[in-house]
This record gives sequence, structure tokens and C-alpha cells, in this order.
Amino acid sequence: MAQSFLQLNSIFISILIEAIPFVLIGVLISGLIQMFVSEEMIARIIPKNRFLAVLFSSLVGFFFPACECGIVPVTRRLLIKGVPLHAAIAFMLTAPVLNPIVLFSTYIAFGNKWDMVLYRGGLALIVSITVGIILSYQFKDTQLLEKFLQQENHHHHGKKSFYEKFTGTLRHAVDEFFSVGKYLFIGAFIAASMQTFVKTSTLLAIGQNEVSSSLVMMGMAFVLSLCSEADAFIASSFSSTFATGSLIAFLVFGPMVDIKNMLMMLGTFKKRFVFILISYIAILVLIGSLFL
Repeated sequence: MAQSFLQLNSIFISILIEAIPFVLIGVLISGLIQMFVSEEMIARIIPKNRFLAVLFSSLVGFFFPACECGIVPVTRRLLIKGVPLHAAIAFMLTAPVLNPIVLFSTYIAFGNKWDMVLYRGGLALIVSITVGIILSYQFKDTQLLEKFLQQENHHHHGKKSFYEKFTGTLRHAVDEFFSVGKYLFIGAFIAASMQTFVKTSTLLAIGQNEVSSSLVMMGMAFVLSLCSEADAFIASSFSSTFATGSLIAFLVFGPMVDIKNMLMMLGTFKKRFVFILISYIAILVLIGSLFL
């Protein structure tokens, strides 16, 4: 029991050490958007056409290296600023995958092979665009919890000096960190518990065919809750055990849905929307992995 507790504590701390820097980056970007990006600027950038908006938002992530640990606060701020739900979610899904750092780490982890990079990036893009288009027809509002909309409605907008915007950025970043931080700690503890008490060998024994092996790898991605900058190195260690499709399922599903960011989403969006979103992602990633 003592050994299990020490292992749990070690994994919990390692997850936090890995995740906190990216959460800080995320809340800082969120603060910058709040203070320096106006609704008018966003209206000029985002295409009016829903298909172009989803495509544009899916590709924007390439220029904004982000981890799933800190992407939810950024997405929330974009929604409050007026970005359509389908565009914001498309960005949220691809930013942790379609960025140079993650793609390069995937290339290195799999022995300088471009095929895994293309499979991962391609499936992530397909899932993001498909989910975004479906959401554009299904939901017409932001699906944010009411408390965030009320906070924004009471926020005073006026002309501010650069110093006021800078201090405002830091203030908003601190507020965002404490807002999402509790979900990070809870998620890290749950992920550490799962890694400690659920044996990997048990999961591996289940994956005996294409469907079950993809489901097992998606489950492992959810449980391990790895940052997308490092997950390719873990996935590559299973290359001799699982087929390419299952590995891609791990590499695409994990950055989109894991324990940490699921709890952050539940603390940001309406619960019904979160479970519908996760269902769409899981189904599309599973189908895509079977084709691979």
C-alpha cells in the first residue's frame, strides 16, 4: 500500500510539472486576447461562411503552439469575444495536434518517418472539420456556462493605455489560472490514480482486434492524460504491439480528450454539450483509425 501511495504521488507530481507550464501559457494567451483583441478584429478575421470558418480555425492552430492542458481557457475567451462555437471548437481540437512542436516530436519519436506525422495531422484535421460543421448546425449559441456570460456582461470595456492593458492581461491570467487550476489538479489526481491502480497489461489483453485495439489505445490516451508534445514517444513504445491505426487513435484522441481537459470543459461548457462533443470525437477517431 505504501509503495502504491508513493507511486501515486510521484505520477501526480510529474503530471502537474508537465502540465502547469502549458496551462500558464494558455491563461496568458487568454489574458492577451481579453485585453488586446477586440470583437471587431475577430469579426474581420473569421470568415462568415461556416465551412471556411471551420477550415480557417482548424489550420490556425499551426501558428499557435498549444497543449490541451491550456487550450480550454483560450477557447472560452474566443467564444466570449464573439468567435462562433463551431470555429472555436475546431481551433480547440487541432491546436494541440497541428502545431510545429507536436508534429516535429511525432516525426522524431517514430524514427524520422513522415507517414505517422501525416496520418496524425490528417486525421486530426478531418475530425476537427467534421465536428465543427456538425456543431454549426446543431448549436446556435456559445454553450458556455451562464456564469462566464454574466462575468463578461458586467465587464467594463473602454479605451485603456498600454500599461492598463498589460496589467489587465496579468490580472485576467491569474483569474483564469485559479478558475481552471482546480480542474487540472483534480484531473491530474484521477489520471495518476488510474495509472497506479489500473494495470496496462489488463488493457493490452483486451485489444485483440482492430476495433478493440483502437478503443484500448483511446482509453489509454484518456487515462494517461499526456501532454501532446510528449505523447508520441509513449505511442512509439507500443509500435510492436499495436497497428498503425490504433497508434494514430492514441495520438489524435488524447490531445482532444483526456481526463484533465474533460474536467476543464465540464467547468466551462454545459454538460450536455461536452458529452455530445466527446461522443462525436470518439466515433470519428475510431472510424478514422480503422481506415488506417
